[in-house]
Amino acid sequence: MRHIAITLIIALTACLTTNAITPRKQVIGNFDRSASNHYAYPFGTDAEIPELTPAPDGYEAFHIDHYGRHGSRWLTNGKTYERPIKELTKAKEAGMLNLQGELLLRQLSIVNETSKQRVGDLSDEGAEQHQMIAERMFKNFPGVFQGNACVDAKSTVVIRCILSMQNETMRLRSLNPQLRITTDASYHDMYYMGWGYGEDTLANDLRKSVDPISNGMYDKCLHPERFIAQLVNDTTWAATNLNGRQLMRDVFDIAGSLQGHHWFDEISLYHYFSNSEIFELWRLKNIYWYIHWANAPQNGNRMPFIERALLWDMIEKAGAAIATGERGANLRFGHETCVLPLACLMEIDNVNYSCDDLSTLHEHWQDYNIIPKACNIQMVFYRPIGSKGNSLNNILVKVLFNEHEATLPVTPVTGPYYRWSDLKDYYEKKLNTVIDWNV
Repeated sequence: MRHIAITLIIALTACLTTNAITPRKQVIGNFDRSASNHYAYPFGTDAEIPELTPAPDGYEAFHIDHYGRHGSRWLTNGKTYERPIKELTKAKEAGMLNLQGELLLRQLSIVNETSKQRVGDLSDEGAEQHQMIAERMFKNFPGVFQGNACVDAKSTVVIRCILSMQNETMRLRSLNPQLRITTDASYHDMYYMGWGYGEDTLANDLRKSVDPISNGMYDKCLHPERFIAQLVNDTTWAATNLNGRQLMRDVFDIAGSLQGHHWFDEISLYHYFSNSEIFELWRLKNIYWYIHWANAPQNGNRMPFIERALLWDMIEKAGAAIATGERGANLRFGHETCVLPLACLMEIDNVNYSCDDLSTLHEHWQDYNIIPKACNIQMVFYRPIGSKGNSLNNILVKVLFNEHEATLPVTPVTGPYYRWSDLKDYYEKKLNTVIDWNV
């Protein structure tokens, strides 16, 4: 009997292992995930968001401190649209492009023409993403937006972020016209709103220092021969005359970006890639985002601290709201290059993961779960009902990361709810360890 039980346990374990939803299965099961930071915000309806844990008895939400990325956009580098057209046109003029290559060239030309004068702009779907996030925020935390509550919204100076802010705040106003909403986008605030967007010289130097790692892995691991062979008549000619690796990467970036536009619902480019190629291209991009922007040993584990000013601002503005007891929200709109290091700095869920072995990174850390378009962090503050909440010890906080309840680096009071005084102390001690950033 004991042998039968052991056999059943082994069989069950093997079954669970076989059926485990691995990153490879997630990517191959939904190619859009392979787009990494181009992954369109995957929560388009309430049904796709896990149900939130009710507030502890006697508590109500009264304030939200938020940082969110802009919604889906056009690619920020026009050369990504143009380079593959030039390469394929070269093959066509040499008589080397086959019918499959001709089809790809036509599809890329349609996308390129539509992208003219739109590089980096917010897309139609990107606007909708923020409208839906606003609706759910209002629905989930009605106490925050009661009456003439104050909503202070700030954006980086980049137009797609400003438009994301506009779409979110306009939807909130439509849900409650009494809201007092202020909006701003100024270089005055870029020191904390968009530090990760390129204002930190040392951070830029750190990222440049890991470029050889990322570039070397693409050179070593990305093999474009099969991809190119389906497009041309002569692979020997192509090996000499085409930049196959760059062509493959550009087409893949365009393929991933199309999901962020309703205009391109009839165009898909994923069928030009094998499942293995799609997974490998994602894995390499996953490594890129990790070593350039996350808590990676390869960058000295320093990238999270580029968002120290942003976290200080969130702490200070939350403190002001607690002191006054006023209902409302501080909404900030920026970039994934801020959300990712901020989530690491705050030690949200497993985002702060650190490892030396990049070959196994994808098993533990997946960028599509962290920085899709419109990714966001919502710190929701709760106080005893009927209280103005001036005592820090009475204030609880819950963090939603991409609208999912997140774990934080201190002991919870209950479920996803933490004592704000504990979390504030933890973050302040961590931030105060950064005495001289330039050392």
